[in-house]
Amino acid sequence: MNTAIQIADLSYRYHDGTEALRGLSFNVAQGECVALLGPNGSGKSTLLLHLNGLLPEKLGLNGAVRILGQPITPDNIDTIRRQVGLVFQDPDDQLFCPSVEEDVAFGPQQLGLSDAEVSARVQKALAQAGLAGFGHRATHHLSHGEKRRACLAGVLACEPAVLVLDEPTSDLDPRGRREFKALLRQIPATKVIATHDLELVVELCSRAIVLDRGAVVADGPVAKLLNDEELMLAHGLERPHILRHRHPHVEEGG
Repeated sequence: MNTAIQIADLSYRYHDGTEALRGLSFNVAQGECVALLGPNGSGKSTLLLHLNGLLPEKLGLNGAVRILGQPITPDNIDTIRRQVGLVFQDPDDQLFCPSVEEDVAFGPQQLGLSDAEVSARVQKALAQAGLAGFGHRATHHLSHGEKRRACLAGVLACEPAVLVLDEPTSDLDPRGRREFKALLRQIPATKVIATHDLELVVELCSRAIVLDRGAVVADGPVAKLLNDEELMLAHGLERPHILRHRHPHVEEGG
């Protein structure tokens, strides 16, 4: 199976000297849906920002991050960013156009597509994100859940091969979580999801990687890791209720 993401001995310090990532190494195959787990401050968000070169002072430093076989360098950063769509934790960090349609169109417009192709991508992405008919709505009048969907649509309109999401269900009510998980399940892209929502992990992901203090402490099948109560508790997590009434050896996700 082809590799979508290769991480090799990735380390990162912030300007104040804080060591955010310590020698991370792992691969993600094309089509895989992988959860990034760990307590707050474990390095999950910092890792996600490396996947499309949003920490530019490190670009091309050591080839520690490769997307679809290509290292992230200043020369190919635009290509990488077309391949890797990042959905931020706070939708207000991502939405900046007056209307939903304008916001979703922004990415495809940067790709130099024709107006007709941009329009087609916008309508397709809105439908994929469950926002068909929302194009003329003002972004600042959307509910929190609708804003998340608008962010997802904006990323999907660029047709990335890899979809990276930071806490995609945080601050959503139960119905919003269910609906957003259903949307994600329909998207065929390779997915990396940093989350505290362990039910989402069980339902969507085949594999989980646990980070703590910037290092990988576990990497394996979701059911095996999440059923390891000692591991979960040692790293600020807990075995999710959804697994408590299931046989511990049943594989979940996919």
